[in-house]
Amino acid sequence: MNRQSAKKHARADAAKRARNRHRKATLRTALKQAEAALAAGNVETAQELCRTAVSLLDRAASKGVIKKGTANRQKSRLISKLHSLPQAAA
Repeated sequence: MNRQSAKKHARADAAKRARNRHRKATLRTALKQAEAALAAGNVETAQELCRTAVSLLDRAASKGVIKKGTANRQKSRLISKLHSLPQAAA
């Protein structure tokens, strides 16, 4: 890595990697929280957490952190679980 441009690319790549790791970790946390709320049957909490998770999935897919199809598949599974909850509390 003798060229100046290679050093610049290495610094930029390190910054991008850190940014993407943070986005992915935040996304995984949101998905786990939504899944936990769905498992517990908290309808209002699950709706709010699912909305947040879907937003993060869309954002991650648009930034290239995850693939678009992966985001769509995860959103579909999350929403179908949300719709399968008994809506007695809502």
